[in-house]
Amino acid sequence: MRSFTPKTSLRTATLTALLIAVPLAGAYAAGHHKGALDATDPTDMTGPRVEALIQQVQGVRQGIVDARRANNITPAVAERLEMRTAHINQAAEKVAASDHGRIPAAQYHDLLRRLDNVDQRLMIDTGSGFMIGDGADGGNYPNG
Repeated sequence: MRSFTPKTSLRTATLTALLIAVPLAGAYAAGHHKGALDATDPTDMTGPRVEALIQQVQGVRQGIVDARRANNITPAVAERLEMRTAHINQAAEKVAASDHGRIPAAQYHDLLRRLDNVDQRLMIDTGSGFMIGDGADGGNYPNG
């Protein structure tokens, strides 16, 4: 029976193992490390902007409630505006929940535009919307 005796030295074996392990470790680290160039897409809105959108929705809702209490709008108008506001709020929460709190920029701006339209409609319905025209043709007209 033969006995096993290594013909390579311990130093050579260690050096060989090190030369094999270093490139593999670098490849592993590169695959799992996110550097500055790999940052998250800047078109996504997260955190404070999502919360700000929801707070703006609540502000418009409060404006609807205040206008209704002051009898500046009818219950039917208040209900219509509240339904539009609720749809915007639901859409914002749904998008944010589906993407871990992020809203893509295009959807974020669309939601803001829709909310601004509701706010403008509220201002016009209450008579506090800003007027356009200089009166030269007989009067000023509500913008909207």
